[in-house]
Amino acid sequence: ALLYSFPFQPVDPTGISHLSSRTWYAVPTPCTRPSHRHSWFYDAPLSHLGLQQVDVLGRFLKKAPPTSMKPDVDHMSILRNDANAPRSKLLCSSLRRAISTMAAGFRDRLARHPEERILLHPSLQEISRNPDTLSITPGHAPTVTPSWLDRTSKNICDFPFIFAHQVDTSLHVGNKPLNTNGLKRMMAFNDFVFSPSCAQEDYIVCGGHSIWFRSYFRTFLPRDVNHVSKTNKVVNCGIVALTLMKTMDSRTGKAVYMVDPKSVTVVYGGF
Repeated sequence: ALLYSFPFQPVDPTGISHLSSRTWYAVPTPCTRPSHRHSWFYDAPLSHLGLQQVDVLGRFLKKAPPTSMKPDVDHMSILRNDANAPRSKLLCSSLRRAISTMAAGFRDRLARHPEERILLHPSLQEISRNPDTLSITPGHAPTVTPSWLDRTSKNICDFPFIFAHQVDTSLHVGNKPLNTNGLKRMMAFNDFVFSPSCAQEDYIVCGGHSIWFRSYFRTFLPRDVNHVSKTNKVVNCGIVALTLMKTMDSRTGKAVYMVDPKSVTVVYGGF
Protein backbone atom coordinates (compact mmCIF):
# COMPACT_ATOMS: atom_id res chain seq x y z
CA ALA A 1 0.00 0.00 0.00
CA LEU A 2 0.98 3.59 -0.31
CA LEU A 3 0.13 6.54 1.87
CA TYR A 4 0.69 10.19 1.20
CA SER A 5 0.37 13.26 3.32
CA PHE A 6 -1.07 16.69 3.65
CA PRO A 7 1.22 19.73 3.98
CA PHE A 8 3.27 20.56 7.05
CA GLN A 9 1.75 23.85 8.17
CA PRO A 10 1.38 25.30 11.67
CA VAL A 11 -2.25 25.55 12.76
CA ASP A 12 -1.95 27.41 16.05
CA PRO A 13 0.62 29.06 18.35
CA THR A 14 1.18 25.89 20.40
CA GLY A 15 3.36 24.48 17.62
CA ILE A 16 0.99 21.88 16.17
CA SER A 17 1.90 21.11 12.56
CA HIS A 18 0.80 18.76 9.81
CA LEU A 19 2.52 15.61 8.55
CA SER A 20 2.01 13.32 5.61
CA SER A 21 0.00 10.34 4.53
CA ARG A 22 1.37 7.15 2.92
CA THR A 23 0.42 4.66 0.32
CA TRP A 24 0.97 1.04 1.31
CA TYR A 25 1.15 -2.10 -0.79
CA ALA A 26 0.91 -5.64 0.58
CA VAL A 27 1.99 -8.61 -1.57
CA PRO A 28 0.57 -12.18 -1.54
CA THR A 29 2.87 -14.53 0.38
CA PRO A 30 5.58 -15.83 -1.99
CA CYS A 31 6.87 -19.38 -1.93
CA THR A 32 9.52 -20.21 0.64
CA ARG A 33 12.68 -21.16 -1.24
CA PRO A 34 15.58 -18.92 -0.32
CA SER A 35 18.04 -18.54 -3.18
CA HIS A 36 20.84 -16.04 -2.66
CA ARG A 37 19.66 -12.44 -3.26
CA HIS A 38 16.69 -13.49 -5.38
CA SER A 39 14.98 -15.38 -2.60
CA TRP A 40 11.26 -15.98 -2.73
CA PHE A 41 11.15 -15.87 1.05
CA TYR A 42 13.66 -13.45 2.55
CA ASP A 43 12.80 -9.94 1.35
CA ALA A 44 10.10 -11.50 -0.81
CA PRO A 45 9.63 -9.66 -4.13
CA LEU A 46 6.35 -8.91 -5.87
CA SER A 47 4.50 -11.96 -7.15
CA HIS A 48 2.81 -12.14 -10.56
CA LEU A 49 -0.40 -10.96 -8.90
CA GLY A 50 1.45 -8.16 -7.16
CA LEU A 51 2.92 -7.00 -10.47
CA GLN A 52 -0.54 -6.93 -12.00
CA GLN A 53 -1.82 -4.83 -9.10
CA VAL A 54 0.98 -2.27 -9.29
CA ASP A 55 0.47 -2.04 -13.04
CA VAL A 56 -3.18 -1.11 -12.44
CA LEU A 57 -2.08 1.47 -9.86
CA GLY A 58 0.34 2.99 -12.36
CA ARG A 59 -2.40 3.24 -14.98
CA PHE A 60 -4.70 4.89 -12.44
CA LEU A 61 -2.13 7.52 -11.49
CA LYS A 62 -1.33 8.28 -15.13
CA LYS A 63 -4.88 9.01 -16.26
CA ALA A 64 -6.30 12.54 -16.30
CA PRO A 65 -8.39 13.38 -13.21
CA PRO A 66 -12.15 13.93 -13.58
CA THR A 67 -13.03 17.60 -13.63
CA SER A 68 -16.12 17.07 -11.46
CA MET A 69 -14.16 15.86 -8.41
CA LYS A 70 -12.01 18.76 -7.21
CA PRO A 71 -10.57 17.10 -4.04
CA ASP A 72 -9.50 14.06 -6.05
CA VAL A 73 -7.97 16.32 -8.67
CA ASP A 74 -5.78 17.90 -5.97
CA HIS A 75 -4.66 14.53 -4.63
CA MET A 76 -3.91 13.21 -8.11
CA SER A 77 -1.96 16.31 -9.05
CA ILE A 78 0.24 15.97 -5.97
CA LEU A 79 0.74 12.24 -6.42
CA ARG A 80 1.69 12.69 -10.08
CA ASN A 81 3.86 15.73 -9.38
CA ASP A 82 2.06 17.71 -12.04
CA ALA A 83 3.20 21.15 -13.10
CA ASN A 84 2.36 23.76 -10.44
CA ALA A 85 1.44 21.03 -7.91
CA PRO A 86 2.76 21.39 -4.34
CA ARG A 87 6.13 19.77 -3.87
CA SER A 88 6.25 16.18 -2.64
CA LYS A 89 8.93 13.65 -1.66
CA LEU A 90 8.88 9.92 -2.43
CA LEU A 91 9.87 7.74 0.55
CA CYS A 92 9.93 3.96 0.65
CA SER A 93 10.67 0.92 2.77
CA SER A 94 13.93 -0.87 1.94
CA LEU A 95 12.10 -4.11 1.14
CA ARG A 96 12.17 -4.92 -2.57
CA ARG A 97 8.42 -5.37 -3.01
CA ALA A 98 7.80 -1.87 -1.66
CA ILE A 99 10.44 -0.39 -3.98
CA SER A 100 8.91 -2.25 -6.93
CA THR A 101 5.49 -0.87 -5.99
CA MET A 102 6.78 2.69 -5.99
CA ALA A 103 8.74 2.17 -9.21
CA ALA A 104 5.79 0.73 -11.13
CA GLY A 105 3.01 2.73 -9.49
CA PHE A 106 4.80 6.05 -10.04
CA ARG A 107 6.52 5.12 -13.32
CA ASP A 108 4.88 7.95 -15.25
CA ARG A 109 5.92 10.50 -12.62
CA LEU A 110 9.48 9.16 -12.56
CA ALA A 111 9.70 9.18 -16.37
CA ARG A 112 8.55 12.82 -16.49
CA HIS A 113 10.96 13.79 -13.72
CA PRO A 114 14.17 11.81 -14.31
CA GLU A 115 15.94 13.81 -11.60
CA GLU A 116 13.54 12.54 -8.93
CA ARG A 117 14.57 9.77 -6.54
CA ILE A 118 12.72 7.30 -4.31
CA LEU A 119 14.40 7.73 -0.92
CA LEU A 120 14.72 4.51 1.11
CA HIS A 121 14.12 5.12 4.79
CA PRO A 122 14.90 2.41 7.39
CA SER A 123 11.97 3.39 9.63
CA LEU A 124 9.46 2.09 7.06
CA GLN A 125 10.59 -1.55 7.11
CA GLU A 126 7.71 -3.86 7.97
CA ILE A 127 6.83 -4.60 11.62
CA SER A 128 7.44 -8.33 11.99
CA ARG A 129 10.25 -10.84 12.39
CA ASN A 130 8.93 -13.02 9.56
CA PRO A 131 11.69 -13.73 7.03
CA ASP A 132 9.84 -11.91 4.25
CA THR A 133 10.17 -8.68 6.24
CA LEU A 134 13.97 -8.88 6.45
CA SER A 135 15.93 -6.79 3.97
CA ILE A 136 18.65 -8.55 1.97
CA THR A 137 20.04 -5.34 0.47
CA PRO A 138 23.42 -4.60 2.12
CA GLY A 139 23.75 -1.36 4.01
CA HIS A 140 24.91 1.57 1.87
CA ALA A 141 24.70 -0.57 -1.28
CA PRO A 142 24.90 1.73 -4.31
CA THR A 143 21.84 0.08 -5.87
CA VAL A 144 19.06 -2.37 -5.03
CA THR A 145 18.97 -5.65 -6.98
CA PRO A 146 15.61 -6.20 -8.72
CA SER A 147 14.11 -9.68 -8.63
CA TRP A 148 14.12 -11.82 -11.76
CA LEU A 149 10.36 -11.23 -12.05
CA ASP A 150 10.94 -7.48 -12.02
CA ARG A 151 13.68 -7.80 -14.63
CA THR A 152 11.39 -9.73 -16.96
CA SER A 153 8.43 -7.35 -16.54
CA LYS A 154 9.52 -4.52 -18.83
CA ASN A 155 5.99 -4.40 -20.20
CA ILE A 156 5.13 -2.69 -16.88
CA CYS A 157 8.23 -0.54 -16.42
CA ASP A 158 12.01 -0.70 -16.62
CA PHE A 159 12.64 -1.87 -13.05
CA PRO A 160 16.43 -2.27 -13.44
CA PHE A 161 16.81 1.29 -14.74
CA ILE A 162 14.69 2.82 -11.97
CA PHE A 163 16.43 0.75 -9.28
CA ALA A 164 19.84 1.83 -10.60
CA HIS A 165 19.15 5.49 -11.32
CA GLN A 166 16.10 6.65 -9.36
CA VAL A 167 16.41 4.95 -5.97
CA ASP A 168 18.38 6.78 -3.27
CA THR A 169 20.04 4.32 -0.84
CA SER A 170 21.99 6.94 1.12
CA LEU A 171 19.98 6.35 4.31
CA HIS A 172 19.79 2.57 3.98
CA VAL A 173 21.91 0.93 6.68
CA GLY A 174 20.90 -2.69 6.10
CA ASN A 175 18.30 -4.87 7.77
CA LYS A 176 16.50 -3.56 10.87
CA PRO A 177 18.63 -4.19 13.99
CA LEU A 178 17.54 -6.46 16.84
CA ASN A 179 17.41 -3.58 19.33
CA THR A 180 14.62 -1.78 17.46
CA ASN A 181 10.85 -2.28 17.25
CA GLY A 182 7.86 -0.94 15.37
CA LEU A 183 7.12 1.89 17.79
CA LYS A 184 10.70 3.16 17.71
CA ARG A 185 10.69 3.15 13.91
CA MET A 186 7.33 4.90 13.67
CA MET A 187 8.57 7.63 16.00
CA ALA A 188 11.79 7.89 13.97
CA PHE A 189 9.69 8.29 10.83
CA ASN A 190 7.63 11.08 12.43
CA ASP A 191 10.81 12.85 13.51
CA PHE A 192 12.26 12.54 10.02
CA VAL A 193 9.29 13.99 8.15
CA PHE A 194 9.32 17.03 10.43
CA SER A 195 13.10 17.41 10.09
CA PRO A 196 14.99 19.77 7.77
CA SER A 197 15.40 16.82 5.39
CA CYS A 198 11.75 17.22 4.40
CA ALA A 199 11.48 20.98 4.81
CA GLN A 200 11.48 21.63 1.05
CA GLU A 201 8.43 19.43 0.40
CA ASP A 202 4.79 20.11 1.27
CA TYR A 203 3.73 16.47 1.01
CA ILE A 204 5.28 13.04 1.56
CA VAL A 205 4.44 9.95 -0.52
CA CYS A 206 5.44 6.68 1.18
CA GLY A 207 5.65 3.12 -0.01
CA GLY A 208 5.33 0.74 2.92
CA HIS A 209 3.52 -2.25 4.38
CA SER A 210 0.12 -3.25 5.74
CA ILE A 211 0.98 -4.12 9.33
CA TRP A 212 3.17 -1.02 9.65
CA PHE A 213 0.39 1.30 8.51
CA ARG A 214 -2.33 -0.34 10.59
CA SER A 215 -0.05 -0.12 13.62
CA TYR A 216 0.58 3.52 12.79
CA PHE A 217 -3.14 4.33 12.80
CA ARG A 218 -3.62 2.40 16.05
CA THR A 219 -0.77 4.30 17.68
CA PHE A 220 -1.38 7.86 16.51
CA LEU A 221 -5.15 8.14 16.08
CA PRO A 222 -6.83 9.26 19.33
CA ARG A 223 -7.61 6.30 21.59
CA ASP A 224 -11.31 7.16 21.86
CA VAL A 225 -11.77 7.28 18.08
CA ASN A 226 -13.15 4.18 16.38
CA HIS A 227 -11.80 4.06 12.84
CA VAL A 228 -11.66 1.32 10.22
CA SER A 229 -7.92 1.88 9.83
CA LYS A 230 -7.37 0.51 13.35
CA THR A 231 -8.86 -2.88 12.45
CA ASN A 232 -8.51 -3.24 8.67
CA LYS A 233 -5.41 -3.08 6.52
CA VAL A 234 -5.16 -0.81 3.52
CA VAL A 235 -5.91 -2.90 0.40
CA ASN A 236 -3.07 -3.87 -1.91
CA CYS A 237 -1.80 -0.76 -3.68
CA GLY A 238 -4.34 1.41 -1.87
CA ILE A 239 -3.70 5.10 -1.36
CA VAL A 240 -4.81 6.82 1.84
CA ALA A 241 -4.17 10.48 2.69
CA LEU A 242 -3.82 11.66 6.28
CA THR A 243 -2.60 14.59 8.34
CA LEU A 244 -0.20 14.05 11.22
CA MET A 245 0.00 16.81 13.82
CA LYS A 246 2.98 17.55 16.02
CA THR A 247 3.35 19.51 19.24
CA MET A 248 5.99 19.67 21.97
CA ASP A 249 5.27 18.51 25.51
CA SER A 250 6.22 21.52 27.64
CA ARG A 251 7.00 19.26 30.62
CA THR A 252 9.34 16.82 28.90
CA GLY A 253 10.39 18.79 25.85
CA LYS A 254 9.62 15.76 23.68
CA ALA A 255 7.58 15.71 20.47
CA VAL A 256 4.00 14.42 20.63
CA TYR A 257 2.26 13.24 17.46
CA MET A 258 -1.39 12.63 16.57
CA VAL A 259 -3.23 11.79 13.34
CA ASP A 260 -6.22 14.05 12.69
CA PRO A 261 -9.13 11.55 12.36
CA LYS A 262 -11.02 13.86 9.99
CA SER A 263 -8.08 13.95 7.61
CA VAL A 264 -7.98 10.23 6.77
CA THR A 265 -9.11 10.09 3.15
CA VAL A 266 -9.21 7.17 0.72
CA VAL A 267 -7.78 8.23 -2.63
CA TYR A 268 -7.61 4.78 -4.22
CA GLY A 269 -8.63 1.32 -3.04
CA GLY A 270 -9.41 1.68 0.64
CA PHE A 271 -9.45 -0.59 3.68
